[in-house]
Amino acid sequence: MNEQDLLEKEKQLKEKMSKIKHPLIVMSGKGGVGKTTVAVNLAYALSLSGKTVGILDIDLHGPNIAKMLGIEDQVIASQELGIQPVSVSDNLKAVSIALSGHHPDQPIIWRGPAKTAVIRQFLSDVNWGDLDYLVIDSPPGTGDEPLSVCQFIPNASGIIIVTTPQDVAVLDARKSVLFAQEIKIPVVGIIENMSGLVCPHCQGEIDIFKKGGGERAAQALKVPFLGRVPFQPNFVEFGDRGTPFVSFQEKSKSTTAFMGIVDKIKEFVGDK
Repeated sequence: MNEQDLLEKEKQLKEKMSKIKHPLIVMSGKGGVGKTTVAVNLAYALSLSGKTVGILDIDLHGPNIAKMLGIEDQVIASQELGIQPVSVSDNLKAVSIALSGHHPDQPIIWRGPAKTAVIRQFLSDVNWGDLDYLVIDSPPGTGDEPLSVCQFIPNASGIIIVTTPQDVAVLDARKSVLFAQEIKIPVVGIIENMSGLVCPHCQGEIDIFKKGGGERAAQALKVPFLGRVPFQPNFVEFGDRGTPFVSFQEKSKSTTAFMGIVDKIKEFVGDK
């Protein structure tokens, strides 16, 4: 790509981002903490509240958003004016490499520059239109993908960090906080996911991963603690079925906790 093309891409990117009120980047220090589940349910919950929302999957090696939203059989359309995202509902649109027609069993074997180019294309070429929120699900860690998206959107509303309570996950979550501070993007807060298991029989909670590690990390690093989300066994079924749990689990402990977190995120970005 020559200099003129780069300048044109930069212009397109700024134009597209100017139509998005609140870009939010969801990160985790390590895999397996439920980051994508949080991102999907955050986007879905915001859309249910009447907000116009896009969700962008930049986890290029393990893109799971399409599956978790039940749209894995659809394909993003490339038109003359740009890429058209897949519509999930009236208020929610999605883009992922998994929606590009790429076979789900075929691994993405790319080095950093190729991944950066795809992320730039997603941000500059997708016709999101006017959005209240763009939720960006990044892969675990602080490597190429989260760094690229943060550099392309330096005015992002903030970074949301997902962890589980145990020490090994919290250790890596602390690195994500310092990453955000290093690149000068606000930390919206830490979410402690899988904070207890809700028994399907008695509705009591079992601390399978301990409890409180995320909150202690937030206090030590002086960043907001957004709350705890307990795990429910049927979450696995929801995810496999492509149904975000916030869509119909209105009275569950997990949904109640999650909706409280969503309210805190909206308050942080000034969306009252």
